[in-house]
Amino acid sequence: MLLAIDTSTRYAGVLLWAEGRGIASYSWHSKHNHTAELMPAIQHLLQQNKTQVRDLKGIALALGPGGFSALRVGMSVAKGLALAMELPLVGVSSLEMEAYPLADVGRPICPVLDMGRQEVAWAQFQVREGRWCKIWPEALIGLHQIAEAIPRGAVLCGEGVLTHSALLKEALDQKATVVEYSGPAPRLWALASLGDERLEGGAADDAATLQPLYLRRPSITTPNPPTKIRP
Repeated sequence: MLLAIDTSTRYAGVLLWAEGRGIASYSWHSKHNHTAELMPAIQHLLQQNKTQVRDLKGIALALGPGGFSALRVGMSVAKGLALAMELPLVGVSSLEMEAYPLADVGRPICPVLDMGRQEVAWAQFQVREGRWCKIWPEALIGLHQIAEAIPRGAVLCGEGVLTHSALLKEALDQKATVVEYSGPAPRLWALASLGDERLEGGAADDAATLQPLYLRRPSITTPNPPTKIRP
């Protein structure tokens, strides 16, 4: 079985995948952080399906973009399990995961994730000549620029639509189709499907060097200098 782990955003999930289909999954909306929730979720999923970590054939991990802390939690847990149990690990772009369930629409697919500061992360994917392709790499873009970036006839999808639905529909007008967000389940399924395909093709990543896809540096302020105390 393959274990898929997604902590890209507040919507998180884990899924067990075998023989080309999802066996069981568990998704949740984190109100605080994923640190205290992810490992219990994995343990519960494995126990309910009478499976142990050593029985897994590999791990598929959502790389982001997404929240800094959320991505670090998923990365730490996936790396820890992969290195400790010598399991192959493969990372998949969270934007690709959002796009993949719509692969058969025959049009450019542009997933978006909210990144705050009136910006979204986006990319473009499409099936061309029977192959699933990344047409435009993951990048940050201001909401006011989205209409210029999205190609005519595209399908806009992803969790970012949930936050900015009205604005996106107004900005794009008739240029593109905005698909309402249907929850984290399709994204989790896509992670497992893409991860399994890549592991079967021998495309595992190096667990020691794999890094999250942040797109933006964390907002860390410079600490104030120590206050001088007069003698």
